[in-house]
Amino acid sequence: MDYSSTKESPPAGAWWSRETVAVVTGANRGIGHALAARLAEHGLTVVLTARDGARGEAAAAPLRARGLAVAFRRLDVSDAASVAEFAAWLRDTVGGLDILVNNAAVSFNEIDTNSVEHAETVLRTNFHGAKMLTEALLPLFRQSPATSRILNISSQLGLLNKVSDPSLKALLLDEETLTEAAIEAMVSRFLAQVKDGTWGAQGWPKVWTDYSVSKLALNAYSRLLARRLQAHGARVSVNCFCPGFTRTDMTRGWGKRTAEEVADVGARLALLPPAELPTGAFFKWCTPQLYSKL
Repeated sequence: MDYSSTKESPPAGAWWSRETVAVVTGANRGIGHALAARLAEHGLTVVLTARDGARGEAAAAPLRARGLAVAFRRLDVSDAASVAEFAAWLRDTVGGLDILVNNAAVSFNEIDTNSVEHAETVLRTNFHGAKMLTEALLPLFRQSPATSRILNISSQLGLLNKVSDPSLKALLLDEETLTEAAIEAMVSRFLAQVKDGTWGAQGWPKVWTDYSVSKLALNAYSRLLARRLQAHGARVSVNCFCPGFTRTDMTRGWGKRTAEEVADVGARLALLPPAELPTGAFFKWCTPQLYSKL
C-alpha cells in the first residue's frame, strides 16, 4: 500500500510514522469506524476491517477521499478461515502491523433486557474471535523500539466486581496460576449452563450476562497475554479499554457520549508515548486501573 501522497502526516515528535500500521476490527460503523478515522487523522496507515465487504468498503471510501491512509479488508473474527486469510494478506501485502485494536463485538440485548439466546454467538465473536485474531497476528507484529500495542475494546460489565461466585472470582484473581485453559473452561461452563437453563443462579454478572461473560474472559485473557509476552521479552503491550455507555447501534442510540468522543480517548491510549505505556492495564474511560483489583 502506497500512501505517500495522502494529506495527513504525524505530528512533530510523534513516535509513529506513515509506515506505522494499525488494524481496527469491526470498523464499518460506531466506535470502530471513529477510531479508524482518528488514527488515520493522526497520520498512521489504518487497515479497516468488517464482516460485510460492501459496508466495509463504503465506510473506508470517504476516509480515503479525505486523503487519509485507510485500506479495507474483509474479516470475520469468528471464522477461522477468514482470520487465516486476513493474516496471510497482512503478511504478504502490508508486511506486518504495529497496533491491533480488537473492537469487533456483538450483543443482542436491548438496554433493559438480559436474554442469553445468542450466547454462543456472542462468546464466539467477542472473546474467541478477538483471541483467535490476536494469536494469528502476534508473529506479524514488528515489535518496534516504540513497542507494538494491542488495545482490546472491553467493558466494565466484565470486571470482577460483577461476579458473585466466590470460586470463579478466586480463579480469575489468582494470576500466578490462571491459564488460558482455565479461561476457556470458564466460558464452556457458562455456555453449558445456558443450554441446561441453570446459568441464572451461578453467580455470573447480572447485566447483559452473555456480553459481560465475553468481556470477563477477554479481560482475563488480556492480562494473561500481557504477562506471557513480558516473560518472553516480546515488545508488545496488551491493554483493555472500556469506553463506557456510548451512543452506537449496539446501545440503540442510547449513551452518555458519542463514538467520536470515545475515539479521541481510544486513539490517545493506542498512541501513548513508549515511556508511559503500561501493559496488562484496564482503562475505564480515562483512568488506568488493573481489572483484577476491582
